[in-house]
Amino acid sequence: MSQTTTAPTVRSLVAGQLPRRNELWLWLASAAVSAAILGLGAAAGAGFSVIGWIVFATVIQLIAIGIASGVVEGRRRAVDRIVRTLVTIAFALAIIPLISTLWTVIVNGIGQLNWTFISQATHSAYDPKTFMVETVTGSLQATVGTLIITGIATVISVPIGILTAIYLVEYSRPNQWMARTVTFLVDVMTGIPSIVAGLFAFSLFSLIVGPKAFSGFSAAIALCVLMIPTVVRSSEEMLRLVPADLREASLALGTSKFVTITRVVLPTAIAGIITGVMLAIARVIGETAPIFMAASFTDNFNANPFDGPMQTLPVMAYTGYKFPSSDIAASNAAAWGAALLLVILVVIFNLIARIASRALRPKGMR
Repeated sequence: MSQTTTAPTVRSLVAGQLPRRNELWLWLASAAVSAAILGLGAAAGAGFSVIGWIVFATVIQLIAIGIASGVVEGRRRAVDRIVRTLVTIAFALAIIPLISTLWTVIVNGIGQLNWTFISQATHSAYDPKTFMVETVTGSLQATVGTLIITGIATVISVPIGILTAIYLVEYSRPNQWMARTVTFLVDVMTGIPSIVAGLFAFSLFSLIVGPKAFSGFSAAIALCVLMIPTVVRSSEEMLRLVPADLREASLALGTSKFVTITRVVLPTAIAGIITGVMLAIARVIGETAPIFMAASFTDNFNANPFDGPMQTLPVMAYTGYKFPSSDIAASNAAAWGAALLLVILVVIFNLIARIASRALRPKGMR
């Protein structure tokens, strides 16, 4: 009696895979097909649009990558490639306005940004060649005002925000009325429009010092209203990321809760806290409406935050277009220069924060 032996079916554990640069070649092919189709439409009088060409090429590339990956790699990898392509497109759509804005500011402001513009305040100068008094625009008063107002707001907001976050994470209970009240107020402050903060600060100081309440300190208080909730939220999230085992180990050694927070919890979360503080500073350093209402604006150099109006870089950029001098071109150029200088300051602050966070984080996390 003979027995028939059937060979076992061997299935490959390794599925097919498209070439490494397949997506790039498919995009180039899709761009060529899209250009050819739209070129035929342009020849027929329909016109040619660069944006339409990019959109059409992207749609063709999505269809092509889905079909090619589905045939070679299977359905799951095909879906993965399509979703990854959609995420890449979403990232490009988000980054294009940022790059466009940054490029516009650089192109229009780089010609104005020189040492004279940075180191001098706006003043009048006599030109012996033309025998006329001309206005020389400078940003020193705006740069000093920006640093003073933002610095005061940071000194006030950061301790309040970090201490509030410590209370919410380390001391309060979820169902405690005080914790719920503080969380609710922080949520409300997060959604406050910036112009409302400016109205609040101006009204408060008008009641205290009278109708002429314009000052840098008033503007700093307005920025505190916008800055505190950002610091609270970011610090709270960073403190919650600290493992509970570290707290329990510290308390098991007999240390107090205060020592545990200051020696264990805060050093562990310091990098994230500094990043959150820098986000809060970046949130308020470019504000125009609250500073314009609380500190007004002036071309005179004023480094006293408690006496008289102060100028800041965002307000200088705004007033350069809204309230230009007799030389409109010079005012517009100064506005672009102030905008570029503000961008440079934000970049410098972020670099300082990166260096500080790396230097202060625990040794094992460096």
